[in-house]
Amino acid sequence: MTTAAPTSERLTLKTALGFLGPAFLVTVGFIDPGNWATNIEGGSRFGYELLWVITLGTIMLIVIQHMAAKLGVATGKSLAVNIRQHFPGPVSAFLGLTVVLACVATDVAELVGGAIGFNLLLGLPLWMGALLTVFLEVFLIVSQRYHRIEVMIVGFLGIVGLCYLIELLLVRPDWAALAPSLVVPRINGASIYVAMAILGAVVMPHNIFLHSNVIHSRKWGISEQEKMALLRYEKVDTLSAMLAGWVINSAMIVVAAAVFARNHIVVNSIEQASATLRPLAGPLAGLLFSIALVFSGVGSSVTSSMAEVNVITGFLGKPEDPRTALYRISVFITAIPSFLIIVAGVDTFRILIFSQVVLSVQLPFTLIPLVILCRSRKVMGVFRSNTRELAAAVVISAIVIVLNVYLLYSTIAS
Repeated sequence: MTTAAPTSERLTLKTALGFLGPAFLVTVGFIDPGNWATNIEGGSRFGYELLWVITLGTIMLIVIQHMAAKLGVATGKSLAVNIRQHFPGPVSAFLGLTVVLACVATDVAELVGGAIGFNLLLGLPLWMGALLTVFLEVFLIVSQRYHRIEVMIVGFLGIVGLCYLIELLLVRPDWAALAPSLVVPRINGASIYVAMAILGAVVMPHNIFLHSNVIHSRKWGISEQEKMALLRYEKVDTLSAMLAGWVINSAMIVVAAAVFARNHIVVNSIEQASATLRPLAGPLAGLLFSIALVFSGVGSSVTSSMAEVNVITGFLGKPEDPRTALYRISVFITAIPSFLIIVAGVDTFRILIFSQVVLSVQLPFTLIPLVILCRSRKVMGVFRSNTRELAAAVVISAIVIVLNVYLLYSTIAS
């Protein structure tokens, strides 16, 4: 989908609505089944205590995703292509490898989650649900034009959000008790692993790469003045999408806390969460849970594959052309570990949590190159990050690194 540049720099609602979309593709990625697992774990074990992680992650996202989009607008190239062009070969290769591993972890979460969703909704075996998720993912990517995918994904996001908003009404959480937890940080050795998983599930490496690429679906014009004006619309898109994701992710933790923690129930799987939700909150809540999980799994697997294709082709210096064999292989290649996990009978809930920790550990290797590129006048020109944006990005990167060190220390100490 291409949206023409506005004829005026004045920010209008009509034109802003025409530019909404790219950031919403990213939002679907951070309400994926991996988020379900981490949010259910966090809410059932620690109640409302880890809601602040969602708030922190969303603030990080608003800054980081805007920087990724701005890099795409300023250079006309994705983050993957920029890293390949501006970093030494060995460094680029190492970064590319870490991102591909993160994409594998992402795909594990998407396909396993989609498989569980189809199992809960239709009673399909996990392997069949995973196959159906892959089929739908490939079909939607190959057969649809970009603007149709965008509309479809935004629709998926709306369905997931509506399901969880209805569940909030059904479970009746303690609003007075949860409100402080949205902004007051609390963490310890028992909750650090889950907190890191939640953070990794919100601030996802592949989404940063994806945003820098899908922003090209908009016709940004050639002149610096046009790009400056159009970046204002991108900010509206990013802010709106990230806030929608904050509401849905927070709702997941609130529902888990209100239903499971309140009744002192330890949840060890998404399947158990669904089965337990029905008698405690009613059959409608259980049905909405299954429907939302299916749409979450399929929708996020589509955006995940879009990111994977861009990462693999970008780091290899190849065109992102659907007619090439590399493009088609890239859609499938990271799905292989998911099938192996399902066939091997690995604890899907534990692997979903672990996959999100992998994403969190990889984050510094995405954030640091992004910060370096956005601060470079050679790369960005007049769009170079100012001191305030640079400071915010450095603080965000430092928080991620410190939390990673704390995670490793807590894991070794235990």
